[in-house]
Amino acid sequence: MAEEAVAPAHGRGIGMTGEAAAPFLMQDIDMLEVTRFTTGSHEFDRVLGGGVIPGSLFLVGGDPGIGKSTLLLQTAHAVAQAGVSVLYVTGEESPQQVRLRAERIGSFTDRLYVLAETDLERIERQVAAVAPHFLVIDSIQTMSRDHVPSAPGSPQQVRECTLSLLRMAKERQLATCIVGHVTKDGTIAGPRLMEHMVDAVLYFEGDRHHRFRILRGVKNRFGSTHEIGVFDMQASGLVDVLSPSELFLAERTAGSAGSAVVASLEGTRPVLAEVQALITPTAFGTPRRMASGLDYNRVSLLMAVLEKRLGLYLQSQDAYVNVAGGMRMEEPAIDLGVALCIASSFRDTAIAPGVVLVGEVGLTGEVRAVTRLDQRVQEAEKLGFSRIIAPALNVKRLVLPAAVGIEVVGVSSVQEALRVALGG
Repeated sequence: MAEEAVAPAHGRGIGMTGEAAAPFLMQDIDMLEVTRFTTGSHEFDRVLGGGVIPGSLFLVGGDPGIGKSTLLLQTAHAVAQAGVSVLYVTGEESPQQVRLRAERIGSFTDRLYVLAETDLERIERQVAAVAPHFLVIDSIQTMSRDHVPSAPGSPQQVRECTLSLLRMAKERQLATCIVGHVTKDGTIAGPRLMEHMVDAVLYFEGDRHHRFRILRGVKNRFGSTHEIGVFDMQASGLVDVLSPSELFLAERTAGSAGSAVVASLEGTRPVLAEVQALITPTAFGTPRRMASGLDYNRVSLLMAVLEKRLGLYLQSQDAYVNVAGGMRMEEPAIDLGVALCIASSFRDTAIAPGVVLVGEVGLTGEVRAVTRLDQRVQEAEKLGFSRIIAPALNVKRLVLPAAVGIEVVGVSSVQEALRVALGG
């Protein structure tokens, strides 16, 4: 015989207090005054859309050892220091291990509670007793409910536990953060339905051999998607990087063949980064193609365009393309920079100093328009660049303040961009 708590029926709508949900006319629904509270990190707040909304449920995933637990323990400490009660639930560590990590990063406050538990019913009882305003679950794959006949981490357990946390977050107006494990290909483990249930999905990225970490939003019901936050991993924890463009370009060697600066828009933030390419004759029958920080298929497509439209004989060349600093960039607006970077290495001719490249490249070699060129131009000027090569259609529509001291050159094809950037 085992005692089991009777759970309330789930027939009512999320956030409703009655026995059954009822439809409302849109104009009859009361507007709630939503007040976000800060995580203590400018970069984390940026990715979340300005801070944490009470009652929201967001998911943070990332590779093992990348710093997820460190980030959330720092966040829990900062939120508690601001006067918000926090419950940090760990299913993978003992309270003593959490204390050791807290000592390393200096996270101590009398409003931060730590609970080592994996049974969700017991966690719900502790939430009712402590009444926190911010809850951290580390991790969802270790949580379980007794009435689900499967092991922790199974799709059924993950789905049921996430749904229970969602209901608790909405009914108690309890901001909840879930840590999720990832699979070999980098996606969050468990059913895809979990990502649909939560309000925001954030990926914590980075190479463990680099000191920089990137928090990237791929879903956000309360803010911009694809926003990024950049952190510097130090011995005392994670530190905000407020100017990532300066950081990614700090070690760039000017005047080197196979190097180009691109301007990518990550959410609402323009980021300048260096793209490097090394093109060398192959010693094998099939040339090697490697891409780090870029989509491999996109790099192959751009090389095919260069070979067909510009006559660059690349089919007998090994190609290695990389984004310096360990960042990953996926926006099509960096196509022109990647293409000219490859051409620069192949010709062994450096791109003119002080040049930033922006533009999407089509299969016929045309340079297509991008969004929000004005923000990219202003970021390039702030960092001291003298010229930006961009799509001609964007340049025709571009309106900049008279005080802007950077030359904006419009191009309509890769051939034209190559003549402007390389002089050939």
